[in-house]
Amino acid sequence: MQSARLVAAVAELGSLRRRHSGEAMHLYETHLPVQSTKAAQRFYLDVVGLEFAYRDPTRDVVFLWVGGNRRSMLGLWGPGTTRGSDFHLCHFAIALSLPELLVTGRRLNDLGVCTRNFAGEETVEPSVIGWMPSAQLYFRDPDGHSVEFISLLDETPNPGFIGPLSAWRKAS
Repeated sequence: MQSARLVAAVAELGSLRRRHSGEAMHLYETHLPVQSTKAAQRFYLDVVGLEFAYRDPTRDVVFLWVGGNRRSMLGLWGPGTTRGSDFHLCHFAIALSLPELLVTGRRLNDLGVCTRNFAGEETVEPSVIGWMPSAQLYFRDPDGHSVEFISLLDETPNPGFIGPLSAWRKAS
């Protein structure tokens, strides 16, 4: 009986994926535990460029909009909250256009934020992961969380390629 329920659940999941393909489905929110919501809020507003949404006056929680039209949200949870009391390092990515990504490395460096490629090397040049393909830069927030700025590329995927954007462009 239990396996029949599992088969039905898997079939429903497949049906759900078919019904919610394309623009209708996207990641709406993610949350980070932080040591100081005030410091994290400043970083994500002033350095990353997110927009203020709401600070919960009864808890040490801040919500920020990622992009326009309230499409995505980041929650910052202080150490005395349910999601902030178990501090652990996280990773998330924010999509940018390629022109935005190309100027972001220098802008972040000018603000004192070190940017890295996929291999962890300091650089302002985005790296490319060929199977997607995508270009990206990584950096850390004040709590050590890994933040990625990513831009999907229109070229044909090359699963064997991981390297600098300049090398990707020469090979394409």
